[in-house]
Amino acid sequence: MTEQEKASSPTRPSDEAIEALAEALAAPFDTTAVRFKPGKVAGNRALALVYVDARAIQDRLDEVMGMLGWQDEYEFLPDGSVVCRLRLRVGDEWITKVDVGSPSEQPDEGDRRKAAVSDALKRAAVKFGIGRYLYRVGEMWADFDPQKKKFVRPPMLPANLLPKPAKATPASNGRTRKTEEKPIEKEKPASKEKPGEKEKPAAARPGGMPANGAELQQRLTAYDSQLAKQGLCKPGDLVKHVIQAGVKAGHQPDMNHWNDPAIVLAIEETKAFEGRLRQQTAKQKEVA
Repeated sequence: MTEQEKASSPTRPSDEAIEALAEALAAPFDTTAVRFKPGKVAGNRALALVYVDARAIQDRLDEVMGMLGWQDEYEFLPDGSVVCRLRLRVGDEWITKVDVGSPSEQPDEGDRRKAAVSDALKRAAVKFGIGRYLYRVGEMWADFDPQKKKFVRPPMLPANLLPKPAKATPASNGRTRKTEEKPIEKEKPASKEKPGEKEKPAAARPGGMPANGAELQQRLTAYDSQLAKQGLCKPGDLVKHVIQAGVKAGHQPDMNHWNDPAIVLAIEETKAFEGRLRQQTAKQKEVA
């Protein structure tokens, strides 16, 4: 392949980047975004139907893909149904998923159409993994007030479908100095100094910071292997963690395109990730 062909061909993110993107899209919603509506009613009990609204889907898309990283297009069918074509930018490619939403039973035609649009978006988003975990909820019955037509108390999802609590980042002084290492920065490229020529200082990149996203990915992968060999994590865990953090911060899932702010984020996330691992290992040794 010529250099011109390489430049024109689309860039495909790494497998780790794609996996991190998929996990970020499919992550459970905050409990405040998950809602319930009554289905079948039997006396003072009602079947709780779980859902999230279209705004929660849009917020997830903005959070993970960025405002310019997704597009939606709608086609209105004669029977009132609506087709949604949802496109997500992955690397240099646009991936499209399509599904159909049904109108509601509301008397106003405009409201029925809005409901069909929302339903179509949610169904298309599920094909990207967004909110798919809600389909794993079995039948949930809850106390129901038939006069007020609402649940006596808000239903709750099973514990295994709730979002995991955020882990606090350990303070820098909480790490053992003997085992503290400087991830990413400590690896420096081999000197290309010619005989009689002094090596140029690396002041332009503070702390030996990677020059670009490609170098970051190379060095991060190497450091990931080091941590795995030390038994601190599984191979690929560090890379996956950093990509997920970058995606949540609004950066592309393909680390090759990351700029200085993303690289700084990667360095800090690597330090925090290793710090947690070493703290856990130290606690396990104390218990043993």
